[in-house]
Amino acid sequence: MTSALIIGVGEFGAHIATRMSELNCEVMAVDSNEDRINEILPYVTSARIGNCTDAEFLRSLGIGNFDICIVAVGGLFQVSLETTCTLKELGAKYVLARATNDVQMKFLRMVGADEVAYPEKQTAIRIATKYASETILDFIQLDNNYSIYELKIPKDWYGKSLAQVDIRKKYNINILTFKRGDNVFLPTADTVVLEGDIAFVIGEVKDINKCFRI
Repeated sequence: MTSALIIGVGEFGAHIATRMSELNCEVMAVDSNEDRINEILPYVTSARIGNCTDAEFLRSLGIGNFDICIVAVGGLFQVSLETTCTLKELGAKYVLARATNDVQMKFLRMVGADEVAYPEKQTAIRIATKYASETILDFIQLDNNYSIYELKIPKDWYGKSLAQVDIRKKYNINILTFKRGDNVFLPTADTVVLEGDIAFVIGEVKDINKCFRI
């Protein structure tokens, strides 16, 4: 069971805390606002009221016992920065901190954040990419080069087997799964593409764009 410390349970932190609890994680929520703690308490394993920049308070939580510490503090960036730094000094195994711009992301990395979430930017990129083409239904960016896409199948694939299309050889793209109506399945080389089929593929963005003419 994953154990998580969520520091800051405003809207962003509360969503993380409740979802991780639903996924059977052991979650401790921390906030300086008593009302927020009272609201989140029924949905988490435990909750504490306290100042997240106070090293002694954080030490009392047993920072090293958590698999992940998530700094979801809103408001003053200085608070997030100090909290992230203190968590690492206290031996946190893994710290994920939230940023709202590129400069914040840079500084959080500098003080030791293992991962930085930039939800506004990530959501904006996802929406822009999804609606820039009628072919794209959804996507997950893995890094600057590779992504997983959910895509409508090109019409010129209809009636052909995947062996005939052979996008792995031609474009170095792997098909992960197919969706046909409500049925999701692992296709084989003999799978014949039908109108309305949807493919989940992984590869370099430039190759996917070329293959699917995005």
